[in-house]
Amino acid sequence: MAKRDYYEVLGIGKGAAAEEIKKAYRKLAVQYHPDRNQGNAEAEAKFKEATEAYEVLSDTRKRQAYDQFGFAGVDNMGGPTFNASAFSGFEDIFGENFGGFGGFGDLFDSLFGGGSRRSGTRARGENLSYELHIDFEQAVFGMEKEIEYARLQACETCGGAGGEGVRTCTQCGGSGQIRRSSGFFSIASPCHVCRGEGTVIDNPCRKCGGSGTYRARRKVKVTIPPGMDNKQRIRVDGQGNYGPKGSPPGDLYVHIRVRPHASFERHDYDLYCAIPISISQAALGADIWVKSLDGKRIRLKVPSGTQDGKMLRIRGEGIPYLSGGTRRGDFYVKLKIQVPVKLSSKERDLLKQFANLQGEEQESTPIPIKLKDL
Repeated sequence: MAKRDYYEVLGIGKGAAAEEIKKAYRKLAVQYHPDRNQGNAEAEAKFKEATEAYEVLSDTRKRQAYDQFGFAGVDNMGGPTFNASAFSGFEDIFGENFGGFGGFGDLFDSLFGGGSRRSGTRARGENLSYELHIDFEQAVFGMEKEIEYARLQACETCGGAGGEGVRTCTQCGGSGQIRRSSGFFSIASPCHVCRGEGTVIDNPCRKCGGSGTYRARRKVKVTIPPGMDNKQRIRVDGQGNYGPKGSPPGDLYVHIRVRPHASFERHDYDLYCAIPISISQAALGADIWVKSLDGKRIRLKVPSGTQDGKMLRIRGEGIPYLSGGTRRGDFYVKLKIQVPVKLSSKERDLLKQFANLQGEEQESTPIPIKLKDL
């Protein structure tokens, strides 16, 4: 499913102050906290969604980029990343032992796979990225597309356990870490025997080599909602790599790349095109028919005395909004006056008569111009 707008996720307006953002996030985080919703995958997904929204909107630089460019703006900044260090001040919001964890950083280690793989911790697998190229019309009106990619799949032979004879590592006692004291400091490093897993396998699975996963090709259908734009992305839950020892999979992020259209362009949710008209249509005015992107014929009134480059707006015939419903942007038609290249003798005589009636002179007086018009 497509990502929701961050302001919509937190239930706040775009002009919300920092305190309002913090308050809205706290309410959702408490409501969907994993300790209160154990085994509830939907609650965990909502917690992560709210956290992602907060990370962006609480950062002035990321929020400005998101407000201007949407998801593409923060994608280019490398976030959200879910690093616990990015939330170093959250104990002030939630308390030091929020949710029963030893701190907010431990909460993120549990949810997003940070830190070492301690015994009993089921860190999610890695997220994957896929670049999908689609046509302009497919992005505007939506589509369902089957894609194929490679991911780490849970091993069916060993059930993801990695083999038989799984036991606690005697070197680290199942913690996955070896601690060494040096003066006032205690330094932890991954256990070299179990490689940070906390367990060892006496009889590794032949198919996966003891990892619990193997690489395989996979097909999945991706729903592209109407209104998608270039460089936006879609998150497909649970379609990333499986983690070690039967850990749940990460997500698949489908990055949309839209091929340009030969005649139409878009800006946000508005659609633009140019339509040629004749000199007589511009001077006298006319009713013309314009074909929209979806093939609909729209009647358009050209006012008399129309100048080259005049823009006419057709309300509600632009790009559908990603939020759903029937709301759409507007359709703008730029009128381009075409001067005939070849004239018959009769047409030439008529134009000469028109020029004489207008009193056209050989010498013209300059008129004001702006650089953007050049």
